Amino acid sequence: MPNLPSHRRAVLLMICAATLWSMAGVLTRHLDAARGFEVTLWRSVFAAFFVAVALLWQQGRNALAMVCAAGRLGILSGAMWSVMFCCFMLALTMTTVANTLIVMSISPLLTAFFAWLFLRQRIGARTRLAIAIAFAGMVWMFASSISQVNGVQLAGMVVALGVPLAASVNVIALKKAGHGVDLAPAVMLGGIFSALMMLPLAWPFQASLHDIGILAVLGFFQLGFPCLLMVAASKSLSAPEIALLALIEVLLGPLWAWLGAGEVPATSTLTGGAVVLGALVFNELAALRQVPATALQ
Repeated sequence: MPNLPSHRRAVLLMICAATLWSMAGVLTRHLDAARGFEVTLWRSVFAAFFVAVALLWQQGRNALAMVCAAGRLGILSGAMWSVMFCCFMLALTMTTVANTLIVMSISPLLTAFFAWLFLRQRIGARTRLAIAIAFAGMVWMFASSISQVNGVQLAGMVVALGVPLAASVNVIALKKAGHGVDLAPAVMLGGIFSALMMLPLAWPFQASLHDIGILAVLGFFQLGFPCLLMVAASKSLSAPEIALLALIEVLLGPLWAWLGAGEVPATSTLTGGAVVLGALVFNELAALRQVPATALQ
């Protein structure tokens, strides 16, 4: 990105990214025939295509050099994106949106730990408190749904565990890259890796044209575009902040599933969601008070 986002713009980018990510559950509920591996395959293909076009449009002849410049961190980040792409969509086909998202809600805890372990980044009391409150809200939010998990749904939640693990490692890779290396190409690599892994498992294809249209929307606007937004935002946000703001996806996902697919949220979902939202607002308002005025312009 030619212009480094200020803290405020970075927060807005992450809010936009998490909001777009949250549309995955409701859109997949409207698929006709595509399931599991094939859903992951097509979404990954379209995401990789979107990012490739974006890189060509932004960088022109320098796009290939930019991909090569990503180096080992780019490959690591791409591998983590591919794990997230695969595990998330497979989990959604095995369990509910709510069950998938509660597993993902541990991401801020893992990210904070990894940031301390690998980046030697001190986690302030404010951020630790916000993470704890948000996590408590998530547990309360999905308390009713967890008690009704069957064997298949439990397996789906185990698969979903790969998402926060990979997401936390990916955030550390993005922060390691810093301002010197642009890891936007890693999103494209993640789509390619994911598609290649799913290809032998997805055959024979069953997706209808209706499904392909939905999966194209998922790949372009629910995956490729918001992932690029996150890469840009990561240059101005701490690792725990990125993970905390990403919880907006967990907050909004059940809401869209309710409005668009008839998955009615329990009272605990609404109460827990309010707690999570309060934690996010508290953390960001406190952060803005500490940011120099020049950085907010």
